[in-house]
Amino acid sequence: MFNFKNTLTGATKSAWLVLKLIIPLYILADVLLYFDVLKYISFLFEPITNMLDLPKEAALGIAAGMLFNLYAGIAFVAPLGLSGYEWTILATFLGVAHSLIIENAVMKKLGISHTYSFVLRISMAFIAVIPLTLMPKSFFSEGVMQTVEKPIYHDIWDMLMHSFTNASLLSIKVIALVTAIIFLMSYLKSTKMMQSYQQKVNTSFSIVAGLVLGITYGAGILIHEAKTGNLSKVDIFYIATFLMICHSVVEDVLLFVIFGANGWLVVVIRVSMAFVFSWILVRMYKKFWRKDERE
Repeated sequence: MFNFKNTLTGATKSAWLVLKLIIPLYILADVLLYFDVLKYISFLFEPITNMLDLPKEAALGIAAGMLFNLYAGIAFVAPLGLSGYEWTILATFLGVAHSLIIENAVMKKLGISHTYSFVLRISMAFIAVIPLTLMPKSFFSEGVMQTVEKPIYHDIWDMLMHSFTNASLLSIKVIALVTAIIFLMSYLKSTKMMQSYQQKVNTSFSIVAGLVLGITYGAGILIHEAKTGNLSKVDIFYIATFLMICHSVVEDVLLFVIFGANGWLVVVIRVSMAFVFSWILVRMYKKFWRKDERE
């Protein structure tokens, strides 16, 4: 039977838990970008550009994308005039390994360690690029030269105000979407038709939410399901692993497509990798890590 009050309470707690991470970390990222901290550490990311066959000038964009968000990464890379092949490489790599500070913190709330999140996403990002390096260049366009305007602030208070406003708007979106999906899930699970498939509904909605909307939204659903005991530790491990490899395949991919990246290749590679490696890692989890827990 559908319980409106319990569903609302659970949705609110899940949204609040994610929001406590979003706002402070979002503002922290903007503060670091405002003080141009990345220029002092971008040299650390130059080995990555060499491995990805990208110009070393792209190191700043990779640093911004990995540590903060894709918009910051693209803003630094856009003026370089990359080819369609290079944009596809960048889209695939950063599509897996971006916003590591915020998204790994969200995963920690699900019991996924920072070490596992970091190692998984970095290693999968490099592995995902390998098929692209083996393809003929005819698969890729020439690339599109565009400019991306970086925000200009009068002073730090102006920046903080804009940052808080943007973080709040993102928070409202999280609350609205997570709450709507949780209510939909609860209603579907209350119907007789779905009673026998409840476990599949729990897992499927969590994956679809993250796949389409991103880790923050998907984690909000996962946190709710985990709190209510609808998902086992193995389920959470599988879904979290899947989403860290492949999430937000619409918005994130389209950001790079407008610059010339081959969006279909990016999506196919990431989705395929998510299914394959999630399955492999879950089998390892059941065989080794769960065994250690029992002992």
